[in-house]
Amino acid sequence: MARYLRTTTASPDEVAPRLWDQSDEVDRDARTASGRQGVILEQYKIYVEMADRVSARRGLTNTFFLSLNTLIATAAGVLWKDRSAIEVWYLAVPLAALLLQCAAWFWLLRSYRQLNSAKYVVVGALEERLPASPYWRAEWRALGEGRDPSRYWPLTHLEQWIPVSFAAVYVAGFVIAALA
Repeated sequence: MARYLRTTTASPDEVAPRLWDQSDEVDRDARTASGRQGVILEQYKIYVEMADRVSARRGLTNTFFLSLNTLIATAAGVLWKDRSAIEVWYLAVPLAALLLQCAAWFWLLRSYRQLNSAKYVVVGALEERLPASPYWRAEWRALGEGRDPSRYWPLTHLEQWIPVSFAAVYVAGFVIAALA
């Protein structure tokens, strides 16, 4: 289980050998230094846009699950108003469904985090061939590469625990309802 909770990321040095096309069939315009630089810059722009889209999809995933949880909490509040009409143990099935939903949310966020981590390593490898490296050599290192929470605490590390919090609240609510 620890293997599934831990995340690791490759370094640009691990990625670079597979990133660059070494074939002789590279476009003739790309063989000149300025042509090659232009091609790399265009690929860099496209790739950064793709990484940004993954982040946007992660945001939509969060919005979906937060909306779903808000709907469920509202429905539970409305139904629980008349507690005598519902046997507490009938809530075990919805609780199991909610916990599964929270687990799915957790793993989706983790997958987005891993995907974006890999994408930004590739961005770093691409930046090694550009005149400047604003993300990899400047911003990411200025933030301590996400290792020092006093400098930067990555949002993906924090947001992944939101579904865990919801799951804990659901279990606590069920226990309180069962004991009441």
